[in-house]
Amino acid sequence: MNPGPESTVSASAVVPAPAAAAAEPRRGPSWLVLAGVALLVMMLVRGLVVQSFFVPSGSMEPTIEPGDRILVNKTVDTEDLRRGDVVVFDGSHSFAGPSPAPYQSEGLIGRTLAGAASLFGVNLGEKDFVKRIVGLPGDRVACCDEQGRLTVNGTAVTEDYLPPKVRPSDVTFDVTVPADRLWVMGDNRSNSADSRAHLGDPGGGMVRLSDVVGRVWATYWPLSRVGGFDTPPALSSIARAKGGS
Repeated sequence: MNPGPESTVSASAVVPAPAAAAAEPRRGPSWLVLAGVALLVMMLVRGLVVQSFFVPSGSMEPTIEPGDRILVNKTVDTEDLRRGDVVVFDGSHSFAGPSPAPYQSEGLIGRTLAGAASLFGVNLGEKDFVKRIVGLPGDRVACCDEQGRLTVNGTAVTEDYLPPKVRPSDVTFDVTVPADRLWVMGDNRSNSADSRAHLGDPGGGMVRLSDVVGRVWATYWPLSRVGGFDTPPALSSIARAKGGS
């Protein structure tokens, strides 16, 4: 019986193919190969460049809403982090407590995207957290002054990114951020277990620079909230403390 088109034969048994077969155009790579390459590229991008995160809680409202999906730039050097940046960090060494209840996506599109995000993203609240950098190494952060404002290195901060009628802090504190650490706070101060909630824990609620995953770059879902993140000058323009890195 003659070998089929997928058979392999030794060199001595090669039979010249019919002319019609020789003229048949070559087939490109199958869709399975293309899908595999795309998957590999996505995994490499996620691991080295950018990562998707799903936000289940309201601790960063109104900047980030429950159910938002955000992209985090993992290539940012910790030396380039600025006061006011929104960052994702591994809180297993500095933050404790149960994970927030997961946000339930509504609608077919939301559920489908949630399933895809579970393959290529991470649910915040498992061990990763998203907060705003308020204090850099060497900074003195305190709250509150006579007008009820947060101060950094003695400069009062007008925090326009907070929700309406939310105070900068209901907890009084006055801390100096150690070297290689960050003081972070959620924008929704009345519903954020941030550095203030861990003052009595090892590390005093300060996040290690080495635990920063990256700077939040953009919201990509839902479509009505697609957009980038600005660093508020009210924080970034404050001079660094003497001795700060």
